[in-house]
Amino acid sequence: MRLHKYFLLGVTAVVAMAAMTGDALATTHTTTGLSDRSTRSASGGVKVAVANTALGRVLVDGRGRTLYLFGKDKHGRSACSGKCAGFWPPLIASGKPLATAGAKASLLGTTKRTDGRLQVTYNHHPLYTFVKDTRKGQTNGEELDVFGAEWYAVSAAGAKVEKDASSGGDPSPGGYGY
Repeated sequence: MRLHKYFLLGVTAVVAMAAMTGDALATTHTTTGLSDRSTRSASGGVKVAVANTALGRVLVDGRGRTLYLFGKDKHGRSACSGKCAGFWPPLIASGKPLATAGAKASLLGTTKRTDGRLQVTYNHHPLYTFVKDTRKGQTNGEELDVFGAEWYAVSAAGAKVEKDASSGGDPSPGGYGY
């Protein structure tokens, strides 16, 4: 009888762990966009485009969500994992990333994360979304200083976009305004 009791406790623990693991995996796939077909090309690659926001023209994913770079990332490698990646989900690729709508294919690439997944890069910056950007065009993560450095939206040229430098359009040399 005593053995039967321990057996039931063990089975209950295993079932509970399996359920939690399944929930965690489902959450990871949802927050990284893996379950959303609109972010993927026919070949399985993630779409990266350029769209207008309050900051001007910035990179967005296939759902129109702003893409960010993390100031702590070095040499094309992500410094955001664990709790950080929970708030700033990395843009994960299962194939070659696809440049659309103004993004430059020559600047797209990938880097291997510590968990073995491929994260999309642009001009060697690993790309992330922000969980508080719930609609297209939102830039709620801009210039937040969390997890050890600042976060910035990414321009079509692959540089960080700063609020003060944003004029709503592409600056051009010469002309009026000297």
